[in-house]
Amino acid sequence: MTLKELYEKIEEYLNQTIEIKGWIRRHRKQKEFGFIDFSDGTCFKHIQIVYDKETKDFDKIDALKHGSAIRVLGTLVKSEGKGQDYEIKATEVTLEGDCSDDYPLQPKQHSREFLREIGYLRPRANLFQAVFRIRSVAAMAIHTYFQERGYVYLHAPLITASDCEGAGEMFQVTTLDLNRVASEKKVDYGKDFFGKQAALTVSGQLQGETFAMAFRNIYTFGPTFRAENSNTKTHASEFWMIEPEMAFCDLEGLMDVEEDMLKFIVRYVLEHAKDEMEFCNQFVEKGLIEKLEKLVNSHFTRITHEEVIKILKEAKVDWEFTPEYGEDIAKEHEKYITEYFHGPVFITDWPKDIKAFYMKQNPDGKTVAAVDLEVPGAGELMGGSQREEDYEKLLSRMNEMKIPVEGMEWYLNLRRFGGCVHSGFGMGFERLLIYLTGVENIRDVIPYPRTPGNCEF
Repeated sequence: MTLKELYEKIEEYLNQTIEIKGWIRRHRKQKEFGFIDFSDGTCFKHIQIVYDKETKDFDKIDALKHGSAIRVLGTLVKSEGKGQDYEIKATEVTLEGDCSDDYPLQPKQHSREFLREIGYLRPRANLFQAVFRIRSVAAMAIHTYFQERGYVYLHAPLITASDCEGAGEMFQVTTLDLNRVASEKKVDYGKDFFGKQAALTVSGQLQGETFAMAFRNIYTFGPTFRAENSNTKTHASEFWMIEPEMAFCDLEGLMDVEEDMLKFIVRYVLEHAKDEMEFCNQFVEKGLIEKLEKLVNSHFTRITHEEVIKILKEAKVDWEFTPEYGEDIAKEHEKYITEYFHGPVFITDWPKDIKAFYMKQNPDGKTVAAVDLEVPGAGELMGGSQREEDYEKLLSRMNEMKIPVEGMEWYLNLRRFGGCVHSGFGMGFERLLIYLTGVENIRDVIPYPRTPGNCEF
């Protein structure tokens, strides 16, 4: 039996003999009896194991160490102590796997920095038991949302010859002898594995558009990579992205989907990870659940980039970064705007010079049909756009931005072979998890973070 099964029907098992297997999270020993804080990882809840002198092999049980794997046979009873409603009175405790005295995860407070150093053990800590179960539940929420609405799940390639963002911050994939390349001072990609330059993907969007032209509504959900030397709390070199692409969908329809999806995910997590969310609410971010419930019931404002800059310029605030028309906005601006409107804000119609080549150009010739979603307490959570469906305009924009057309003919041809109005957006999964859990560092919502200078485990 698992603890999850036990807690689902706990009254039915009262005063019954049960067997469970798991780990000692804490062991408090007295002269005549002892208490074991037991967890098996199947749910966030633990259960207390009580044993005394009458329990078989009392001395052996008393010698069990923190972190050991055990099998417990005993009777589920109402607890007489504080802190728990039920406990198991053990008749037999068997050691399944011993734990040495130098076990690093002792029952005391550990810093998150220290826990990153023992990343292979940190899933056993309460914080990460909560975070990574919420991650699992949130992933299920995403799939549930799109699957229930008829979207096709696309496994976009991780190795690609296309730089979706055009920024060049990609990890190269090669089988060439780099020492020989260095000595020869030139690279012949024709001799490489794929016969051309290849890299790890920064986005599955371009491939997603091809499938949207066949299945209408699709989504990708998988790892993406950025070779960006950025050491911040919100950047990682490997992270997961959710990227829907929808045919016959304009910018307004895109925002409808973004809002509906986010509210669905938040509701789903609050419902299916109650214990974990209560833990985060109590020990990570006070008021977290209230913040998320407010978002679910919020009106999402829709406003243009130009209108945002006007509001920021008229604000009586001593900005660190002065807001300017035609330029991006800073974190302080994002925070102000969500507070100004008392909730999430869609910022639309961005200056084309700071956005990607594939975004639909607006009639004004200055802006594109792009949108960023800003949420209170987190800033930008999603970014998307209506895609440019006009072949000539897209080709002209690529030439203008000096994006090579060679190798991208297939993408341009989507506009020639039955193209249509279509839109899509991307949401960083870890950014979402930071918002859902209150854990502010991306390194603590990824099982094994990959950041500049760090590729452990």
